[in-house]
Amino acid sequence: MTDTSIVHIIDDDVSLRSALSSLFRSMGIGTSAYGSVKEFLESDLRHAPGCLVLDVRLPGMSGLDFQQRFADSGVNLPVILMTGHGDIPMSVQAMKAGAVDFLTKPFRDQDMLDAVAVALERDRTRRVVADESSSLRALHETLSAREQQVMALVTSGKMNKQVAGELDISEITVKIHRGSAMRKMGARTFAEFVRMADTLALNG
Repeated sequence: MTDTSIVHIIDDDVSLRSALSSLFRSMGIGTSAYGSVKEFLESDLRHAPGCLVLDVRLPGMSGLDFQQRFADSGVNLPVILMTGHGDIPMSVQAMKAGAVDFLTKPFRDQDMLDAVAVALERDRTRRVVADESSSLRALHETLSAREQQVMALVTSGKMNKQVAGELDISEITVKIHRGSAMRKMGARTFAEFVRMADTLALNG
């Protein structure tokens, strides 16, 4: 599991922070520990690949509140919440807000490691998709305005004839723009062209 990912531990309990740091390091996982949300937000590591292990009850702002708001701070890391006062409604609220897992203290080391493994994989997948989207957006910007229009319309399921009528151009011209757009986007098949449009949310 050794890679560049970091598990950010946010808990005001020094002994728990130390125990979790030792656990993760023993598995070859990088860690960084904080006593509060404020400390984490001031860290240069907050945008690094990884995940967050948060105590629900933190000074200043609860982990649950932070989980629901941290995206506004430009942080998109998967969250694992832990608490010594867990209850079902709180657990449901955490999972609905996107938590990977909700662990009640005291929890088994293996349960935490399993949750972190899922969270780190989720973060890696998100970053791959984000990189792909960024690359596709850059390619899409190389298309002419007309090629962008044709791409959006043909990948939405409209036939060349319908696209021609909507744009007031000939079917031949639609085919030319469609072929040019596919080449510029690097789409080898029309199905791939449609997937690219879906990734770019051109039709949704």
